[in-house]
Formats: sequence, structure tokens, C-alpha cells
Amino acid sequence: MSIVEVKKSATHEQRAAAGGAGVTSACQAVGKSHKISETGAQGGLWTRRTAVTQLGLLASVVFLDAGRSLAVQQNQLAGRIPGLSDADGNGIRTYRRPDGKSGGHGVGWSPIIPYSFKVPGGWDEIPVSIADLGGTEIDLRFQNPTEGNISVVVAPVLRFADGLGDNVKIEDIGEPEKVIDAFGPELTGQNVEGKVKNMDVKKYAGRTYYQYELDVPHMLVTATAAGNRLYLLSVTANGRQWKKFAPNLREIQDSFRVESS
Repeated sequence: MSIVEVKKSATHEQRAAAGGAGVTSACQAVGKSHKISETGAQGGLWTRRTAVTQLGLLASVVFLDAGRSLAVQQNQLAGRIPGLSDADGNGIRTYRRPDGKSGGHGVGWSPIIPYSFKVPGGWDEIPVSIADLGGTEIDLRFQNPTEGNISVVVAPVLRFADGLGDNVKIEDIGEPEKVIDAFGPELTGQNVEGKVKNMDVKKYAGRTYYQYELDVPHMLVTATAAGNRLYLLSVTANGRQWKKFAPNLREIQDSFRVESS
């Protein structure tokens, strides 16, 4: 087999591994600078070592290009799409879950309905981990090292009862005590019995919201239901953060809304 045939065969294998497009571009780039023929530019035969060297360089270019493409694809698949509005005159932004954000399309689950809440200046979205409280059902996290943490958990109502349908109201799930007793331990990492300081029920645009204040050490929770999911926003702070920023944290809790489906 001639060196030309070796080159063509190797190039074909590289194209198959990298998906075609990256290899084609790399081949053109290498081909322009090194035209492989049975006799080199100076009339001498190309050695096997030279051919292998050129193919190694080609492979490096191809895999680097493929790696960059994979990184872009992984970033797109991560589902972390910006959802923050511009700040208002007080520096407050509104986060709205983007329509195109991934997640929420499992069998028997309705798509996640967009939700929103106020985000003061200095808070940033941070990556979600299944190791976080809330586990695989945590949808979003924000953090301000000085003020506290925000998380949103979206859970199927089937965890509470069967036969609730696909347009559930939180009243269908149960009283405020039942909801926090059932899901509180996942938000706090501990039993919440005796740690619910305050409970309240509010209504906005026809949707009911249960609100809680827990001493663990300081946690505010707003819960509602839509579609066939339960939506819970929690705001947590340590003692120092709570003492200084409690009014701001309550405003975040009060601002949580789930849109009409």
C-alpha cells in the first residue's frame, strides 16, 4: 500500500471518529501545507516516520476541535439559561424560569411551569448538585455569601397521593401542616416537628401559597402546586445573616409566583 493510500485510510478513520466536519476542515488545513505524494517536494520518498508524524498532528487538531464542540454541547445541555431581568431603580431583579430550560419532561410529569421571584443585588445563580438538600428535584439555586441562600424544589404530587390529576391545587394535597411535615425534612435535612415557627396562607391571581418560617436555624419557605407538581422556594440564613437581612429575605419569600398553566 502506498503512502497516499495510508493517508486516505487514516483520514477516513479519523473522519468517522470525529463526526466528519472537524476532520474535513483539519484535512484541508494540513493538506494545504503538506501535500502528500509518493515523492516529496525535494524528490525524495516520504518515510513512514514522516507520514505517521503528519497523521499524529492531524489527529491532535481533530480531537481538539471535537473536544471544543463537545464542551459547547455539554454547556448547552446543562440547562442553565439566564433568566434574570435588568435591575430596577432599587437594584432588584426578577428571575423567571426560562421556557427553554431543560428538565421536567419525564414520563407522567407535566412540563415545569415558569415561576419567578425577586433577586436583590449581589445574588448569583450557582450550579445545582444532587447532593444538595432537595436531591434530584432541586431545580435552581442562588447564593449571596453575605446574606444567605435560595433554592427552588419542584416535586411530583404523586409523592403525596395518587389520583390528584394534572391540574392540582395545593389545597388538594392537604393542609399547610401536612405539606411541611412531608417535605420539610428534605429541605432542612432534619425532622421539622416543633420547628415550624409560623405558617400563613396567601392567594395571588387565584393560586394559593403556603408560607412557613422554620427555626433550622432560619428558613423561609413558600409552597404551591401547579400542573402535577409541587413548587417550593426556600430562603435560608445563619444567625448573623438573619439578624441583618431578614426583611430582604422575607421579600424574596413573598415574591415567589408560579404562572398560570
